[in-house]
Amino acid sequence: MGNEVSTSGDVYSYGILLLEMVTGKRPTDSMFTGSLTLHNFAKTTLPEPMGRIFNQTLIPQDQMGEASTSISSVQHQSSLSSHKIQECLISLLQVGISCSQEQATDRPDINEVLTGLHKTKNILLGS
Repeated sequence: MGNEVSTSGDVYSYGILLLEMVTGKRPTDSMFTGSLTLHNFAKTTLPEPMGRIFNQTLIPQDQMGEASTSISSVQHQSSLSSHKIQECLISLLQVGISCSQEQATDRPDINEVLTGLHKTKNILLGS
């Protein structure tokens, strides 16, 4: 926001990068006019974001419920995988939102960011 270089500014940039990856939208997208920003767009979807906010390239087609198979165990496994991916995306969305707070004092420090990323990794790996 025009201030000198700082770790808080790096955290902000990292948050915006995460939001870009998770949503598939850029902060300069034409949909962001007036007070609507990438940060606000992502923040308004919590706590239960709809699938449409997520970058669809991050979710394999067979895990979005579009695969047609009659084997119930495969469907159950796909449903669990889809749920796990959505949980990870929500976790990344939360980290991105916290990092991209407008006020530098409201942003987490890098250790808190790493804790959030480890939480996401643990969700994905089931540990």
